[in-house]
Amino acid sequence: QVQLAESGGGLVRAGGSLRLSCAASGRPYTRLCMAWFRQAPDKERTGVAMIYTNDGDGRAFYADSVKGRFTISRDNTNLTHNAVYLDMNSLKPEDTAMYYCAASRSPPCTLVAKYYDAWGQGTQVTVSS
Repeated sequence: QVQLAESGGGLVRAGGSLRLSCAASGRPYTRLCMAWFRQAPDKERTGVAMIYTNDGDGRAFYADSVKGRFTISRDNTNLTHNAVYLDMNSLKPEDTAMYYCAASRSPPCTLVAKYYDAWGQGTQVTVSS
C-alpha cells in the first residue's frame, strides 16, 4: 500500500507562485508513475502533470494548459518515503482547484484519472485576480 499526503496549497494572487508537495510512504517504489490532478467545483478531475517514478531521465508530461508554467519533480532517494513536487508559476485564476497527488503501479502512465489506484486527500489552491 502507498499513502499519499499533499501540502503547500493556499491563496495567491494571479502571476504568483506556489509549490505543492506530495509525501509518499509505505511502498512507493512499487509505483510506476505519479501525477498531479486538479478538480474545480462542478468540474471533472483532470490531469496536470505526470512523472515516471523510477525513470533515470525523470520523464514528465504536462497538460497543455500548464506547459511552460508548471514543473513536476521527484525525490525518491529514500526507498520507503518518496516525494513529488509541483512548482506552479504564473498562476491564473483558472488554476483555482483542489489539487490531488496520485500514484499508479502499472502502465499506461497518462493524465487519465482512472489509471491511478492511490490518491491523497488534496490541497486547495486559490488564485485571485
